[in-house]
Amino acid sequence: MISKYTFLPALLILSNFFPANAQGKLSDYQRAEVMNGAIQNKIHYSPDNFQWISGTKNFLYSMLTPRGVEYILADTKTLTKAAAFDQQRLAAELSALSNKTIQPFQLPISKATITADGKELKFIYDSAWWTYNLTTFKAIEVSKVVPPRSQGYWGDNNNNNNTIRRSKSPDGKWVAYIKEFNLYVSSSDSISEPHQLSNDGSSVNYYSPYLYWSPDSKKIAAYRVKANKPHTLYLIESSPTDQLQPKLHTRNYLKPGDEVQQFTPCLFLIDSMKQVFIDTTTIQDQYDLSEPVWRKDSRAFTFEYNKRGHQNFAVMEVGETGSIRKLINEESKTFINYSGRKYRYDLADGKEIIWASERDGWNHLYLFDENGVLKNQITKGEWVVRRVINVNEADRTLLFEGSGMEAGMDPYFIQYYKINLDGTGLKRLTNENGNHKAVFNDDYSLFTDSYSRIDKPSVSLLRDGNTGEILMELEKADITPLLNTGWKMPEVFTAKGRDGETDIWGMIIRPSNFDSTKTYPVIEYIYAGPHDSFVPKSFVNDSRGSLHELAELGFIVVQCDGMGTSNRSKAFHDVCWQNLKDAGFPDRIAFMKEAAKSYPYMDLNKVGIFGNSAGGQSSLGALLFHPDFYKVAVSSSGCHDNRMDKIWWNEQWMGYPIGPQYAASSNAEHADKLQGKLLLILGELDDNVDPSSTMQVINKLIKANKNFDFLMVPGMKHSLGGDYGEHKRRDFFVKHLMGIDPPEWTWTQNIVVPKP
Repeated sequence: MISKYTFLPALLILSNFFPANAQGKLSDYQRAEVMNGAIQNKIHYSPDNFQWISGTKNFLYSMLTPRGVEYILADTKTLTKAAAFDQQRLAAELSALSNKTIQPFQLPISKATITADGKELKFIYDSAWWTYNLTTFKAIEVSKVVPPRSQGYWGDNNNNNNTIRRSKSPDGKWVAYIKEFNLYVSSSDSISEPHQLSNDGSSVNYYSPYLYWSPDSKKIAAYRVKANKPHTLYLIESSPTDQLQPKLHTRNYLKPGDEVQQFTPCLFLIDSMKQVFIDTTTIQDQYDLSEPVWRKDSRAFTFEYNKRGHQNFAVMEVGETGSIRKLINEESKTFINYSGRKYRYDLADGKEIIWASERDGWNHLYLFDENGVLKNQITKGEWVVRRVINVNEADRTLLFEGSGMEAGMDPYFIQYYKINLDGTGLKRLTNENGNHKAVFNDDYSLFTDSYSRIDKPSVSLLRDGNTGEILMELEKADITPLLNTGWKMPEVFTAKGRDGETDIWGMIIRPSNFDSTKTYPVIEYIYAGPHDSFVPKSFVNDSRGSLHELAELGFIVVQCDGMGTSNRSKAFHDVCWQNLKDAGFPDRIAFMKEAAKSYPYMDLNKVGIFGNSAGGQSSLGALLFHPDFYKVAVSSSGCHDNRMDKIWWNEQWMGYPIGPQYAASSNAEHADKLQGKLLLILGELDDNVDPSSTMQVINKLIKANKNFDFLMVPGMKHSLGGDYGEHKRRDFFVKHLMGIDPPEWTWTQNIVVPKP
């Protein structure tokens, strides 16, 4: 974003430097340009990175203060806190070792923690792990940081039939491996001849190299994989940095309707060196199977079956005789949100199972016995379980995050609760009106709790993990320096949605020189992907999309979560089913109309919208399907036709098999309906959303003789458009919502500023 550049110090106090009566003029551009830099590092005493010190009841945290970043050590026995270490001494030591000047409150370290005996500080500095003796004040480099292993491209096949892996049995006596597509096992003493356990493997129906030994070393679970045809995505890098000629890139990129791999679970007995037949008729037409997990006593293994179409999800168990049974069977007429809501925990080696389900219309937890018979519903009510933190098998209690339980609060706020596995004894561990973030110690007896809202800075507390009692106030954020820049706090706003009953929650952002006697065009930032909700809930100085910067040009900027997004009821979510073009627009329009009743300076005759990826699809969809309300759109990296995008995301929400619903939601199919002003932004190397999706829209727009603007950014991947795209987006809104020709851009000493 533009914020990476160095800014003119003279421009930092936004509201005092620039005239208050401009909109879309040079002064507004200058103010927007310096906004991001001006508001950075202006929130003090708002801790992050809480680190409980293993083996103790103490914890470490860091926070920005007027001096810089300070490290604090809290003692939960004495309920006191103090400087964690002498930062000036550490700065002097690192300066001497590096021959650089390092400031004590700008320490270039990360992942700092203190040993249980309190004698050493451990941290990462200059791509290496270091220890710092808190008595001798000497630092020693211990080891280089090992970079995380690349996970590879998401579309690549993890069950590659050419992969060679050797899997040793738990008792160390055997080694299993794949040879010529079949499973072999050899004695680890390398004396005896290898045993071929399968003979039906081939290049198109091969045994996966990922093998799963039973804990008693007497059995192996494996998958035979029926290969699918890859779908190759082609990308042209027009302007590579290392050569003149373009480069061709390819990706394995499955799309809705493509064939997927089919897995056959297999069981092999080591004592008899034989394969046990497993009847797989109950797991046909798979989208995927999870990896096998053995029971600790080796009596069986389990896996999870996701049927193609994402409307049937089951927990399966295979016994040592090869018998297969469904322990839990989840079905839905729309979709099962397996990618965002699945939770399973097996107690006592499978004697009971905790399972998350939306079967009663809300995401809740259920307790099943070992035969898959429901014992009881653990949580219940018109609210949702967001995440399970811990299951205490001994006490038979469960610790979880939930939202929507507290009356009168934003239903997206995360709060913390404890409950018995039989569904009794619900305890509220937090209840303050804000979005909470907890970090628990090793035994869950204590936790730090930081809560805030977009209109309330954070408060950080130490709490009892069993009762939620506040034991100590740690910090209270100070945003005075931020407010002194002229920055305006967002407003939380709610309105009734399309049904006249359901609350739609969002926020309104105004420019720092806001004048209620003027009128302002309105711009909505949209991301309506069904996999989550997206309006910020914790205090931040700006949001994705640089919304405060955009407002400085003279706009009112809004964001809300309409129906079809997640973290509310199942019915709220189901609006997206086979209908992604809906994108919650009836709720969004109702939200803005209600806001304009309260704030008549919001000019709803001049409404713009922008978004990226799924938001790129929605922003163009606004002009195609709601041209009476939205007049200007900037669409970046859009997945404009769900048949052109990645398989799992689109089949989960749009359904399988491919039907007319896909064409009904396609921007390309409806491109000839375009009204209003449109700017499309695309990166030529986008391997998240196929760039051809945007190009096909462009093809239809041209054939329909529609006027639009297009920016292709060489070398760019999936993005809002980068720095140049940000310039173009701002200019586009200024020109078409305000009717003003934007100022030209130039460069001055690494500062991008408009020409007078």
